[in-house]
Amino acid sequence: MSDKSTKPEWAPKDAGSEFTTKVMRGVSGGHDGMPGQAGAQARSAAGSPRRRRLSVDEYVEGVRGGDRNVLGQAITLVESNALAHMETAQEVLRRVLPHSGRSIRIGITGVPGAGKSTFIEAMGLYLCEQGHRVAVLAVDPSSKVTRGSILGDKTRMELLSRDERAFIRPSPSSGTLGGVTRKSRETILVCEAAGFDVILVETVGVGQSETTVRSMVDFFLLVMIAGAGDELQGIKKGIMELADALLVNKADGDNKPRAKAAKLEYNRALHYLAPATDGWQTRAYACSSLTGEGIPEVWTVVEDFRKKTTDSGVLEKRRRAQTMDWVYSMVEEHLRSSFFKHAGVERIRAEIEHEVMWGRIPPTVAVQRLINEFEGNGDG
Repeated sequence: MSDKSTKPEWAPKDAGSEFTTKVMRGVSGGHDGMPGQAGAQARSAAGSPRRRRLSVDEYVEGVRGGDRNVLGQAITLVESNALAHMETAQEVLRRVLPHSGRSIRIGITGVPGAGKSTFIEAMGLYLCEQGHRVAVLAVDPSSKVTRGSILGDKTRMELLSRDERAFIRPSPSSGTLGGVTRKSRETILVCEAAGFDVILVETVGVGQSETTVRSMVDFFLLVMIAGAGDELQGIKKGIMELADALLVNKADGDNKPRAKAAKLEYNRALHYLAPATDGWQTRAYACSSLTGEGIPEVWTVVEDFRKKTTDSGVLEKRRRAQTMDWVYSMVEEHLRSSFFKHAGVERIRAEIEHEVMWGRIPPTVAVQRLINEFEGNGDG
C-alpha cells in the first residue's frame, strides 16, 4: 500500500499511522479513469484490440436483431456530424426505413417540476409489463462547451433503464433545434427498426422545442401540476393548443383534491380551444406517477387516439406532412451551414458585424452585403 500512497506535503514529518490523510497516486489515462491518449497507446502496445468500425450490414443486422450494443452504436453514427460517418449513416437509415413506422410516437412536455421523467418511468414500466418495448428519447439541451447532453435522464429513470424491454437515449441538440429535428427523427426510425413499438420523446419544455417535438410525434402530452398558483397562467396558451391531452401529475396525498380541481379547470379552458388533431377532443386527466394511479387510463387514451386517427386517415396524413417538414428543415439546416462556412462570408463577416453594432450601416444593408457575397455577387 505504501507504494501507492504518500503523506501530503503539509503533514508533520514525524506523523505516524494515526495521521490518516494520504495522497493516492492518480489514475493513468484520461478523466475519471477513462483511457486517454497515453492509455490507448499502452493498450495498443499490449495488443488490446480497439473497437472495430462496423459495416453497414452489421449495423442493420444488429439493429434488426435487437442487439442493444449495436443499436447504441447505430444511434451514435446517425447523430454524428462528421462527414466520414454521414454516408454510412444514410445507407443504414435507407436499409432500416422499411422496418420503421410501426410504433406509436408520443411527445411529452411540461412545466418545470411537473415530474415528466418520473411519469415517463412509471408509464414505461407499466407498458413493459403489458408486453410493449419502450424507447425513451430525451431531447436534452446541449452544453455550449462540450455539445453533449446535460440532463442525464438515465440517472433519473433508474428502474426503467435497468429493464431489458426499455431503451433510454438522450438526444443532445448541439445547440440548434434543427439538430434536434434531424437527430431525433433518425433515432426514432432506428429504434422502430429495432422493434420498439412505443417511442416516448421528452422535451425539456423551454419554448420553441415543444413545436419541434410536436412535428415528429403522433400524440402530444402536456404534463402539468396543481397547487402551484393560477393553473392557467402556468403554461402558454400556444403550448396547450399543441397538446392532444393534458395530464395533471402528482395527484396523490394532500395534493389529490387540488389535482382533481385543476383537471376540471383545464377541461373548462380546453372547451374554448381548437383541438390539436382533427376529429379528436383534447381533454385533461390526472394521475400519480408515484402510486401508479391513473397511468393505465392515460395509455387507454393514447390507444383510443391511435385507433380513431388511424381509421380516419388523420394519422397517416400527419406522418406524411411531418416527413416533408423534415425534408425542408434539413434543407434549411444545410443552407444555414453552407452560408456561415462560405469563405467570402467568413472574410467580411467580422467587419460587417462591427459596422452594424456601431451604427454605421443599417441591418438591411448588412444582410444584402452578406447575401451578395454568398451568391457570388460581392464587390470582391
